[in-house]
Amino acid sequence: MTDLSLVLSPLTQADLGAIERLDERAFGPGRFARSAYRLREGVEPDYHLSFAARVGTLLVGANRMTPILCGDSPALLLGPLTVDPAFRSSGIGEALVGKSLEAARTAGHALVLLVGDLSYYSRMGFVPAPPDRLAFIGPVDPDRLLYHELVEGAFAQARGKVRRAGARGSPIA
Repeated sequence: MTDLSLVLSPLTQADLGAIERLDERAFGPGRFARSAYRLREGVEPDYHLSFAARVGTLLVGANRMTPILCGDSPALLLGPLTVDPAFRSSGIGEALVGKSLEAARTAGHALVLLVGDLSYYSRMGFVPAPPDRLAFIGPVDPDRLLYHELVEGAFAQARGKVRRAGARGSPIA
């Protein structure tokens, strides 16, 4: 049998249709009501920081990094992180997150937020955000709001309303 290795490559617009179908299988239609999804509406991910995972030619996972603003401070929103159910618990999600964090650090970004499970993301250096520090456009379980500093002390600047940002960090109405 041929050994098919995992390949992580930068996300492209051509990948988005397959990723949308993967997200549908993994998260269902209710995903669009989530606050993190609403933040990403109408904003392209940063394709240099977002990755697709393939085994051979099969797309088995993907993640996106989207520019956001926390008050006036630029940050990135990680997610959705999606792994095909048949390939879960094989390290693909951690590999995707690690690749995105390293790319973001190299590109000079300072802070990454996500809404997710601390038990999973703490292995990659994410910690809980202090309560009442950030306000989302919709409800977010405060126990699931996590951050990762790519530059020490970056979270100290993050306060206020979390909102969409364009590619250059400017607010989107």
